[in-house]
Amino acid sequence: MTHVTDFQQKVYTATREIPAGKVTTYALLARRIHCRCPRAVGQALRRNPFAPDVPCHRVIASDLTLGGFGGDTHGEKLRQKVSLLRREGVRFKDGKLSDPSQLFTFS
Repeated sequence: MTHVTDFQQKVYTATREIPAGKVTTYALLARRIHCRCPRAVGQALRRNPFAPDVPCHRVIASDLTLGGFGGDTHGEKLRQKVSLLRREGVRFKDGKLSDPSQLFTFS
């Protein structure tokens, strides 16, 4: 069994709420778990041992750009994130989310 901290578990549980075909931001995810630090959420997702069950590819930056994936902000890992999102119908144009209605806000 993979050991995760209580904080990481909160991040992973909330990330599972993001439906296919939608994305959320690190800041919205942080707010969901009552955390004031979106970067901490990003670090937890960087270490996500449960992908794809915990769909960390569905989390993007607050400016609606891709952000990072697997600790990288460019290169092969980011192309993999784009591919995963494209398969779910999420598109980016000029590096930004094409359809803002695909932004998932937690209720």
